[in-house]
Amino acid sequence: MLHESLAPLRTNPSESAILLDIDGTLAPIVENAGEASVPESTRQLIIAISRRYGQLACISGRRASEARAMVSVGTIAYVGAHGGELLRPGWTEAVVDPELLRWSARVEAFRLESDTGELRRRRVRIEDKGTIIAYHWRGAADEQDARAAVDALAGRAKQAGLEVYWGRKVMEVRPPVRIDKGLAVRQVLGERRYAAVLYVGDDTTDLDAFRAVRALARDGSVGQAICVGVNSAEAPAGVTGEADLMVRGTDGVRDLLAALAAS
Repeated sequence: MLHESLAPLRTNPSESAILLDIDGTLAPIVENAGEASVPESTRQLIIAISRRYGQLACISGRRASEARAMVSVGTIAYVGAHGGELLRPGWTEAVVDPELLRWSARVEAFRLESDTGELRRRRVRIEDKGTIIAYHWRGAADEQDARAAVDALAGRAKQAGLEVYWGRKVMEVRPPVRIDKGLAVRQVLGERRYAAVLYVGDDTTDLDAFRAVRALARDGSVGQAICVGVNSAEAPAGVTGEADLMVRGTDGVRDLLAALAAS
């Protein structure tokens, strides 16, 4: 089934695009997001695929510069902050959405206010993504208690005029500016027409990317859309419901990449 699903890409690789989430897709989920890494075997497959296919890009909730450092392949594009940052091959700095920058001071003020001893006691980890703040409770001694603290922060963020988004044991606070992985897909693909586009992701934020790729197929900008979900014990129902194909964990993603890299 895997090889059959990938046939549109493998038939015309130079006119096809491959778009990949990172955390939970290329890199296994770990308790501390700062310790996540992309296996070397996966990285080598990304290099091989980037040489064969018309476009390969990684789309992440992390900063674009952090995404590039994590994957360690400088010849592909990275979209960070769920579409708020674009880092093209060879660029030294990412271009950040100016609307996000206008909110950066208020987001930073909220981060500083939220970083309390009580939150740390509950082992809620704060990840500073520049214009986005992520609150992780994975691995907390009492995850239910930590989640309650994050729920309270979500209410305060909304009162402050900020937006709240939920993922796998993480809550993000963002500016009230439209950013999502669907916009990221359109940004990285640009005006070029592709014979086929593959998107691979594991979380709720990846659903916007699924829908964007399919919308491009409906309007004729993409010949065929292929959406692959990554299955795990924590896989959101939306991912399993909307994916064309599910693979098992990051090992399954590596097998998918190997199939794409094979001549």
